[in-house]
Formats: sequence, structure tokens, C-alpha cells
Amino acid sequence: MKRAFLVGATIAVALAGSVCGGTAHADIPVAKASVPALALPEPTGNHPVGMTTMHLEDEGRADPWVPTEDRELMVSLWYPATKPSRTPASYMTTAESRKYGESTGLGLPPDLFATVATHATVEAEPVRVRGGLPLVVLSPGFGMPRATLSGLAEELAGRGYAVAGIGHNFEAHGTTFPDGHTTACVACENTDFPRVGAVRAQDVSFVLDELTGEHSAWKGGALIDKGRIAMVGHSAGGFSTIPAMLRDPRVKAGANMDGNFRFPNDAPLNRPVLMLGKPSHVPGGQDPTWDQTWHELTGWKRWVSVDDTEHLSFTDLAPLAKQLGSPLQQLDGDRVDTITRSYVAAFLDTHLRGRNAPLLDGPSVQHPEVRFHAP
Repeated sequence: MKRAFLVGATIAVALAGSVCGGTAHADIPVAKASVPALALPEPTGNHPVGMTTMHLEDEGRADPWVPTEDRELMVSLWYPATKPSRTPASYMTTAESRKYGESTGLGLPPDLFATVATHATVEAEPVRVRGGLPLVVLSPGFGMPRATLSGLAEELAGRGYAVAGIGHNFEAHGTTFPDGHTTACVACENTDFPRVGAVRAQDVSFVLDELTGEHSAWKGGALIDKGRIAMVGHSAGGFSTIPAMLRDPRVKAGANMDGNFRFPNDAPLNRPVLMLGKPSHVPGGQDPTWDQTWHELTGWKRWVSVDDTEHLSFTDLAPLAKQLGSPLQQLDGDRVDTITRSYVAAFLDTHLRGRNAPLLDGPSVQHPEVRFHAP
């Protein structure tokens, strides 16, 4: 039984491509015969979810990984809609799916991730609410396409947030641009994680400028409340929340989902931070950067771990791997997905909406897998 789980976990980790800067491979062949139809878990909010994509170019800013080009980003924007449109949003392009699949070395069907069913529709009319929409910036793990946080994005959008998922160019195994070309993970060839954090902090500021400026890149930009902005990231996107917050005071709160902090821990930060991780991310655990960072956080903070999870459990890969019959972790994939959505939403509701969220006060009988730490 244990061996069967480990085999499944190995395959699932490989499906995710790059884990911590290196590409994961498995010695176990994957059957190509029948692959089940994959779908993101349904969002629980009250609103239908709209989605649009934007191509943003930071003119005059050289790309750090390919200096001969200006820095360009693809951004997916999810938002609460008045009603669905007739066009379902795709999860990845076929080219992104192929590159992401190739990074695993498993011979996956090229269109596997392109066929994942989502619950958003393209260019649906956004809702107009008094006070505007709070904005959440999502930053994915290193080597991972921005699509891998789509389930969380849809959940938040259905709850009334505008959500911008940033495709950090040349930092993912597959980013497709409007002209059809798809870039590779150039940064993966010679990983410099502190630089990744600094680059992503710049990317976040640029995206905020583009979304909240006088001439917003999104037709619904006027609906965004500029005073209520947060950042949530996984892995490299998670540790990038701190340099982004230190760089840009517009980011009022940040959540790191299982990312090792990769920046000098000598800059106090007096803004809300949620640290959400796997069981090894505990006080005195294998990663000392969490302890170091905890003591530099001088504002509201919570340190939470989830039993029986792995590094990639806080992404769409948890429920998708379950559907493939290759569980990513011992905890049920849908269960960890529900926990991730619930605790991130509670954090954002608290600090962007001023709502009381008892879920963050301490252990809950409804979530016995979740442990609170206060070193």
C-alpha cells in the first residue's frame, strides 16, 4: 500500500514538471491508452466567473533572462461576472500543455493540460459593486505555468475578487503569446532564486501599474479598488510576496504557499502575512528561512501547516492528480484543495474586506489536518 502511494506520488510530481528549479523525472512509464477527462473543482462563490488574458510589455525594461528583449508578460484575469458568456475559458494552450508535459519526461499526451475543463467563461460582463473589486495577484511556482493556480483564482473570483495570474516570461515551461509563439523556461537553465524574487517583485509592480493606471489594460480596470490589493503565490511565487511587499506599498497583504524564502531576512515587514505549508514547514523544520522570516514579520501573521501534504499540494495538481489516479499526497486531493481555498480566502477576507474569519483564530474541528504554529 505504501509502495503504491509512493509510485502514484512520483508520477504526480513528475506531472507538475519543475519542482524546485530542477525538472522532475520518473523511471515508471505512464500508460498512454486512456487518460480521464480532467476538470478543476467547482468554485463555491455566488458569482459566475469571467476571464480574460492580457499581453503586457514593459517597454524599455530588458528581460532579465533574455536581455535582448523587453520584459513581456502574459496575465490571466479572473473576475466576478454578471452571467457566463458562451465561450469556456481554456486551461492552457496546446503549446503550453506540450511544453509543460515534455518537461516531465513522461511522454504525456501533448494536449493533456489543454483539455482540462474550467468554470470560467471568456469576456463575460464583470459585475459592478459598490466600493469596487479587491484585487489579488497570483504568482505561480518556478517552472510552472500560471494556469496551475486557476482553481484558486476561480474560487476567489466567484467570491467577488479580481484575480490577476502573472505568467512570468521565461520562468515557466510554456508561455504562449498572442502571435502564437510559446517561450520556454530559460531561467531554469541557471537558477538564481534571489534574482527570481527581485524580478517578480518588479513584475508585480508593473502589472499593478497596468491594471490600476488611468488607461487600464483591462476594460474593467475602473472597477478595481486600488486600496485593496494582496499577493498570493506558490513556491517561488510565494517567497516573492515579501520582496514585492517591501518594494510596493500597494500590496497590503501577502500569502506564501510552501515557498522557501529566498531573500535577506533583515528587513522587517509590518503588513499581514500568511505562511501556509506542508508538514516539514514547521518551526525548527528543514527550512530555516521560515523561522527567520517569521521573526521579521512585525504585523499580523499566521504560520499554518497541513498534515499529509507535499510541495505541489497547494496547486491544481492536487485534484488533477487524483483524477488521473496518481495521488500527489496522502491527504485526499480534493480535500487539500478545499483547505487551500478556504484558508487563503479567509486571509483575504480579513485583510482586504475587514471581515471576521474565525478560521484564522486557531485550530478548527472542521479542519483537523491544519496546524497553527507560533514560535
